[in-house]
Amino acid sequence: MKFVLSSTTLFTRLQSIGRVINSKSPIPILDCFLFEIKDKTLTITASDSETTLITWLDIIDNDSDASFCINARTLQESMKEIAEQPIEFEINLDNMEITANYQNGHFNIVGQNADEYPIMPINEEDMETVLFQPEALLSGISHCTFATGNDEIRQVMNGIYFDIQPDGVYFVATDGRKLVRIKNTSIQGNAPSNFILPPKPASLLKNLLPKESNDVKINFNQRNAVIHLESAKLICRLIEGRYPNYNSVIPTQNPYHVTVDRQAFLSTIKRILVFSSQSSALVKLHLEDNKIIVSGQDFDFSTSAEEMLPCSYQGNVINIGFSGTFLVDILNNLVGDNVLIELADPSRAGVLVPVEQNENEEMLMLLMPMMLNE
Repeated sequence: MKFVLSSTTLFTRLQSIGRVINSKSPIPILDCFLFEIKDKTLTITASDSETTLITWLDIIDNDSDASFCINARTLQESMKEIAEQPIEFEINLDNMEITANYQNGHFNIVGQNADEYPIMPINEEDMETVLFQPEALLSGISHCTFATGNDEIRQVMNGIYFDIQPDGVYFVATDGRKLVRIKNTSIQGNAPSNFILPPKPASLLKNLLPKESNDVKINFNQRNAVIHLESAKLICRLIEGRYPNYNSVIPTQNPYHVTVDRQAFLSTIKRILVFSSQSSALVKLHLEDNKIIVSGQDFDFSTSAEEMLPCSYQGNVINIGFSGTFLVDILNNLVGDNVLIELADPSRAGVLVPVEQNENEEMLMLLMPMMLNE
């Protein structure tokens, strides 16, 4: 059988879904793309058995329907430098020999039988459904990813928690030392529900969502989620388990409020980190009337640094320590020009929120303090 399609369109789609495939798969057939041709549509599937990404595209011409598998790495590398043009694939379904003909050449690949490719059976009829605006979903995932954990024992901490409530959807991530909570009021659920999205599908969505213009539909149950995009469908296993009560760790009585320019604070922390302990990345914040003194030192290498930064602060003198590395991560992921830091005392978590929030969004980040040797 033969089919013809645009080389650029095919390569773009292969790049998008190829990220699903692991570098070393325990199941050899999962090193391949599954190609399924029906009428004038080519459906391509990539999977690692836990996460499956399916895309479809129109083809220019075909003489019959067929299904087969092609090694993903070989196909992507073969097509990387082919300029935009029609490319014809000719497949011998008896011996799985595949020939790709293009303007000034051809290449040959031996495919595999599509019957060997494992398909994850999913019944979406009994799943719950929530609709997301692509910008809201992208913002929630993008600003939470850095705060997820990497804990083999507490798997629930490794994903992004979607807490769907009648008044909005909460995106939450924490590794026990830092926490992000983003509430989006433009999305409401019919009834309270939740799921934990693993890191890999979250990363895939970060690449796919910028191209979306229509609402994204997520169907989910306790074990799986099916995410419907305009030209792709993502199926993934969810992380099972009970997520920690994240609201209980966010301090609400914070009498000391500091407002500071976010970019200036970020630049200061980065400079001080150069002279801080490489093992702890500890930076010290000294707060007094309308100024922050940021300092760091490394006793092992006899280095130290200190900078003064203007801010808006009226209250008692406070000395508190944080991981400078985590502070940089948080400040990079906050929005707006100015950040409000809410503190109670040096032993309690600091809360950081943007002074100017995005429309329909309430962003909050929390960081646990570090002990100061004073």
